[in-house]
Amino acid sequence: MDALHAARELGKAIQADPRYKDYVAAKEANDADEELQKLISAFSAKRAALQTEMSKEPEEQDGEKIRTMNKEMQDAYGEVMKNVNMANFAVVKNAFDILLNEVNMIISMSCEGEDPDTCDPHASHGCGGSCATCGGCG
Repeated sequence: MDALHAARELGKAIQADPRYKDYVAAKEANDADEELQKLISAFSAKRAALQTEMSKEPEEQDGEKIRTMNKEMQDAYGEVMKNVNMANFAVVKNAFDILLNEVNMIISMSCEGEDPDTCDPHASHGCGGSCATCGGCG
């Protein structure tokens, strides 16, 4: 089996993994959630307005306006993250990201000469298993 064929087989295996299936289902739920889409649009508009204000020359910027806009943007983000579908998406996406990180580490370690059957993407780099506090692998 050549490397490209193996990569395609790996892609199929990833798509068969329950973490991938959960990720796709959560993404579809987010896309179908009209209230969530409104919240995301409101957040995006506030972020764009803040970026516009912050892109002005320093002497043209209104510090109080920037602070207010930043607070409004943070509040809008909080509303997005309170949504049940978005909260679920964040959890399942984290689990899927961990899977992808582990796959990438095994591939990287194999490319560096380690045995693909025995290399451990956690132990070799002092990983504790939580990507939330990780400074990066390697």
